[in-house]
Amino acid sequence: MIEDTRPLQGDNAESTGLPRPRRKGIYVLPNAITLAALFAGFYAIVMAMKGRFELAAIGIFVAAVLDSLDGRVARMTNSQSAFGEQMDSLCDMVSFGAAPALIIYIWALKDLGKAGWIPAFVYIAGAALRLARFNVNIGVVDKRFFQGLPSPAAAAMVMGLIWVMDDAGFKDAYRIDWLAWTAFGLTLFAGLSMVTNAPFYSFKVIGGKRTVPFVVIVAIALGIALIALDPPRVLFALFCAYGISGYAVYGWRKTKGKPTSVIAISTDEPDEKGLHP
Repeated sequence: MIEDTRPLQGDNAESTGLPRPRRKGIYVLPNAITLAALFAGFYAIVMAMKGRFELAAIGIFVAAVLDSLDGRVARMTNSQSAFGEQMDSLCDMVSFGAAPALIIYIWALKDLGKAGWIPAFVYIAGAALRLARFNVNIGVVDKRFFQGLPSPAAAAMVMGLIWVMDDAGFKDAYRIDWLAWTAFGLTLFAGLSMVTNAPFYSFKVIGGKRTVPFVVIVAIALGIALIALDPPRVLFALFCAYGISGYAVYGWRKTKGKPTSVIAISTDEPDEKGLHP
């Protein structure tokens, strides 16, 4: 952490008689990881402009991995800060909002005319709304779930389609009607899913301070082995399954008569007023 602890000097110090307030510093490690995620998103855009869509997809997946690390590192090193939270949201908007929308438009939607703008804009708008809602609801949402599809998972779904199809040899997707309309539908689904109230499991229990059964470690090992066999298809399948899981949980809760909202059910706190139907 870098901070200025110099005492107040000059006429101001003499006139007030108070020590100069300590300037808030910036923690290097978590913010460096956040900047690395931002660079991965920027790299993905550049690769897409050059027609290297496989590398663009990999760049977004790398950004997602880094994004999952910066917050954990900040908590582990007790280096959370308001600056880091704001920076993380702004970088997420680029890497998981603007970048996937632009890349999917270049890859498949640009020949659909103005119709191709619709899913790309819905996606980027959904990412902005989802991040804003996450920031204001962070204190009242059940930590076991995300309210709506997380933007990194939405980006992984969209970029996973590109990676799978590019790996299968489908080039110039914007010239293939069925593929362009598939990208249209998936991008629209991902964008709208980010602003739904469906509960998506957060996996925050795993990797935290709580212990987990041994079978969870075995499952993680098997998952890594499966991803190594065929990264594009396995990752795409996993994130598609995750993208549907929130609606499955919502439907299951609905049929069981259980609350479907992930907002805290207490209405005693003033900050929670207006968050409950």
